[in-house]
Amino acid sequence: MYDSDTGTLWHSLTGEPVIGDLAFSGLKFKQLPLTLTTWGDWLTKNPETKVLDIDTGFNRNYRDLNLRGSAYYEYFNSPDWMFPTFQTNEALGLKDRVLALNFDDNPKAYSLEALQEQPVVNDTLGDQELVIAFNPLVEAARPYERGGHEFSPTQDPDVVLDESGVEWRVEETALVRSDGAESLARLPGHVSYWFGWVAFHPETQLFGEIATPVE
Repeated sequence: MYDSDTGTLWHSLTGEPVIGDLAFSGLKFKQLPLTLTTWGDWLTKNPETKVLDIDTGFNRNYRDLNLRGSAYYEYFNSPDWMFPTFQTNEALGLKDRVLALNFDDNPKAYSLEALQEQPVVNDTLGDQELVIAFNPLVEAARPYERGGHEFSPTQDPDVVLDESGVEWRVEETALVRSDGAESLARLPGHVSYWFGWVAFHPETQLFGEIATPVE
C-alpha cells in the first residue's frame, strides 16, 4: 500500500511502513475485520451499501474478475505468484486461501477448504478465545469473540447454536444472541494466500495440521 502524503510504502500483511519517510518509525496499522464474500450475499444483508465507482478512467475491466481480460484474471487463475518468496511451506498449496489470524503474536491460518468441512471452529489463540463462523456457500469466514461459549453449526450458515442450544445470529459486527441479551464482537482477520501469510509468519500454526517450513 502506498501513502502519497508521506511517500511511504506499507506492508499489507503486517501493517508496518517498510520504505519511505515513516519506515522504522515503529508505527503500525490497527487491523480491522475484513470480509471476503460475494456481492450478492453482501448486498442482501447490507442493501444500503455505497460502492466505489468501478469506472476509474483507466482502461481496466473491474466488472467481472472471472472473465478473461479483467483485472487480475490471469493471476487469480494461475498457480504462480507475481513476486518471489524465499520462505515457503508445502502443508498447503501455495495459492490456497486461508483465514489469517494473529493474537498475542500467535499467528494461525485456517484453510478455507478445511472450513468447508468444519464451518464452525471454537479455538483459542494466546489469551483470545474465538469462534469462526464460515459460510460455505459464499466462502465467507468471520471470527468473533467466544465469551466462554462453545458453538456448533446449523443448516443456516448465518445461525449458530451455543452449548445450551440457543441460536445466535452471525452478523457483520458481532454474534448476536437471538433474544438480544448478549453479543460477541467481531475480531480482526482477513483471507490471504497461503504463500503470502507464511512468507511473513513462518512460525504460523495451521488449523488441523502442524506447519513445517520448507526453504
